Amino acid sequence: MARDNRPQRRQEENDGLIKKLIEINRVSKTVKGGKNMRFAALVVVGDGAGKVGYGSGKSKEVPEAIEKATQAAKKNMISVAVVDTTIPHEVLGKFGRGAVLMLPAAQGTGVIAGGPVRAVMEAAGIKNIRTKSHGTQNPGNCIKATIAGLAQLKTAEEIAALRGKSVEEIVD
Repeated sequence: MARDNRPQRRQEENDGLIKKLIEINRVSKTVKGGKNMRFAALVVVGDGAGKVGYGSGKSKEVPEAIEKATQAAKKNMISVAVVDTTIPHEVLGKFGRGAVLMLPAAQGTGVIAGGPVRAVMEAAGIKNIRTKSHGTQNPGNCIKATIAGLAQLKTAEEIAALRGKSVEEIVD
């Protein structure tokens, strides 16, 4: 059996994560010899079951930038408190001048969110939510505000454990 000496193509690992490309931006730097063009990618990664992260990467080639952003997103993953298919309570996430208001929604409402916020919710596995983005419409800042808000979420069980009480005492 002859061994194939051709270089192997990198196999795309199937790790069960949802990867969403938010934005590709062409950036240039003016140097003595002209302009250096590079690409910046913004990616959201989630497992669809309460973990989500974002990352950005920059490279001379688009696929490399996306790969770098994906690796950065995997490193920055956070756990999100999810009750059934929505969030446990209302929350306002802020980053810079951007703010994203997230409201729990009844079963069957769907994801009422725009652009980058929708991608974060789908990657996190949240199926029913209402959101409103205030301030900046910059995709990077919208994602950071959304992640900041999701990181603040706590379930009734977590709050009860922090206070040393039962869930019934907290909910009433």
